[in-house]
Amino acid sequence: MIHKFDYLVIGSGIAGMSFALKVAEKGKSVAIICKTEMEEANTYFAQGGIASVTNLQVDNFEKHIHDTMVAGDWISDPAAVEMVVRRAPSQIRELLRWGVEFDKNENGDFDLHREGGHSEFRILHHKDNTGAEIQTSLIRAVKQHPNISVFDHHFAVEIITQHHLGIIVTRHTPGIRCFGAYVLDEGTGRVDTFLSRITVMATGGCEAVYRNTTNPLVATGDGIAMVYRAKGAVKDMEFIQFHPTALFHPGDRPCFLITEAMRGYGGVLRTLDGKEFMQKYDERLSLAPRDIVARAIDNEMKQRGEDHVFLDVTHKDPEETKRHFPNIYKKCLSIGIDITRDYIPVAPAAHYLCGGIVVDLDGQSSIRRLYALGECSCTGLHGGNRLASNSLIEAVVYADAAARHSLEVVDRYDFNTDVPEWDDEGTISTEERVLITQSAKEVNQIMEAYVGIVRSNVRLTRAWNRLDILYEETERLFKRSKASRELCELRNMINVGYLITRQAMERKESRGLHYTIDYPHAKTVEA
Repeated sequence: MIHKFDYLVIGSGIAGMSFALKVAEKGKSVAIICKTEMEEANTYFAQGGIASVTNLQVDNFEKHIHDTMVAGDWISDPAAVEMVVRRAPSQIRELLRWGVEFDKNENGDFDLHREGGHSEFRILHHKDNTGAEIQTSLIRAVKQHPNISVFDHHFAVEIITQHHLGIIVTRHTPGIRCFGAYVLDEGTGRVDTFLSRITVMATGGCEAVYRNTTNPLVATGDGIAMVYRAKGAVKDMEFIQFHPTALFHPGDRPCFLITEAMRGYGGVLRTLDGKEFMQKYDERLSLAPRDIVARAIDNEMKQRGEDHVFLDVTHKDPEETKRHFPNIYKKCLSIGIDITRDYIPVAPAAHYLCGGIVVDLDGQSSIRRLYALGECSCTGLHGGNRLASNSLIEAVVYADAAARHSLEVVDRYDFNTDVPEWDDEGTISTEERVLITQSAKEVNQIMEAYVGIVRSNVRLTRAWNRLDILYEETERLFKRSKASRELCELRNMINVGYLITRQAMERKESRGLHYTIDYPHAKTVEA
């Protein structure tokens, strides 16, 4: 089956939906591809909040810019940082227009939080489920818009380029163009052809390549892998942010996130014998940037032979704690932990990708007619490390920039009707499905053991060799099988694991989130 839309948006988080709303409001037809339900996106699980300068009495753009550059270890793109910070307030107003509600104080002003790396209180939030509030509000707006069609349980297998027209394409081929995507309809098992004037990749991150992750397990790096296979530019994949404080509860996957706002609220990190330890690592204590806190926890756990540490908010007012963090309180209580009286067991888990598909200030990728937004993109904002709560605002700012730019050019493009249908020859027996599930577990184990918070040349080389074997096995399986979501996700996980490993090997220094024992962490000089 062939579908035609002005815009094809692959992904249903804040980036994809806000973009879709903006172009749909200009009369364009939009298809949103969602591989499960619309709620199952990284946005939905974002607890902390969204960063924007709103209190001009104490805060300003220059402070937010400086905090972002410091967190990024001074390798963030200054132009990207400036654009996101300065355009943030207008996009907050846009979210409010779409029905998003942020908490306010008794004076009617935004109840701003402060998180690690921020010099001022500038985090807007909705209790401890900001992402869920944004996601549900945008879903409501999307479903009410007549120009937007949502395709649940549809999985993008590959983007369509000249390669599918029989033209040889390499990474040095000029003018690679995207004509849409081949999309698996899980209801029928058929791979349909979605043709579009413009395609938008908004597939989120890739943290499901790790065993311990706070992300939903749909975060398998699909968009990044598809663009890489189509010879698009991908960079900074070595910069994987591990959230320092995921709830330690063996058996949970994904891990439940204990928001950084809890440390901003006054939470204290302690070893299992109750002693504070962050003073040994950073003068900012528990409010140091995430990479420092994650490595500190990792070091304490390894030195002491323990599998978690504690986060303590028992010294705070119990009713205030319950009011600020109702979902965390409820989740912990469900496993026998009263956070107003008990310490919370926490450990680091893969949380956010700072790299991805290379884009310019308009969200354009290196492939023509293809934009990338949100976590799957590499805008340059985050550099070596993401400043807390900068990701949601990056998504809406770049969605706005991409919408503006694409609306100027979309009518120049026609649908490419020469695209052939997907070749779905091949079968896979029920017995062979164990090959897929076992290989996925191996990817998780390889990445967790060798490409985690602390790396080395030996570990990275071992990961490379193991992933290479899995790549060859999986490609052979893919060529003789019908496309399935499980098999496609496995291919994508292996591609992304390879990119993280290779780009980590290429960075001969410890910088930002990439920490290797083979290269000392050079002291960075403020630009």
